[in-house]
Amino acid sequence: MSSQELAEAESTETTSAETESATSEAGSTDSEPGVTAPETPCPVVDSLEQIGSRWRLVVLHELLNGELRFNELKRETDANARTLSRVLDDLQETGFVDRRLEEDAPVATYYSLTPKGESLAPVFEEIDAWANEWLAACSEQRDDSDD
Repeated sequence: MSSQELAEAESTETTSAETESATSEAGSTDSEPGVTAPETPCPVVDSLEQIGSRWRLVVLHELLNGELRFNELKRETDANARTLSRVLDDLQETGFVDRRLEEDAPVATYYSLTPKGESLAPVFEEIDAWANEWLAACSEQRDDSDD
C-alpha cells in the first residue's frame, strides 16, 4: 500500500470528534476559506515514493559519476536486465534520468542524470556522511557486544 493510500485510509478512520478537536487546537476550522489539508503527511513521503526504492537509489547513485551504457549500469548495480530496464523507465518518466540512443554500429543506449537527478548529489553526500557516523557506530557496538 502506498503512503498516499495509507494517508487516505487514515483520514477516513478519523472520527468527527477527533477532527473537531484537531481543528480547534490548530485554531482553524473547516469553514475557513483557503485552508486545505495536505494531500500526504509530508513532502518527504512524496519524495521517497519517487526515489525511494532500493534499485532507484542504486541507479541514481551510479549515474552521479556520469553517463553510463545499459550494460555498464547492469554490471555496476548487479541488477538483472528486467529490473534495471523497469527502474530506468521509471526514472526517465519522473524526470531524473535522460536516455540517449546512439545508432552507430554497435547500437548503444546511454543513461545520464537530468538536472533534477543531479540535484540529488547533496542528498547522497548527506546520507553517506550519516551512514559513516551512525552505521559505523552501530557496527562498533555490535563488535563490542560480541566480546
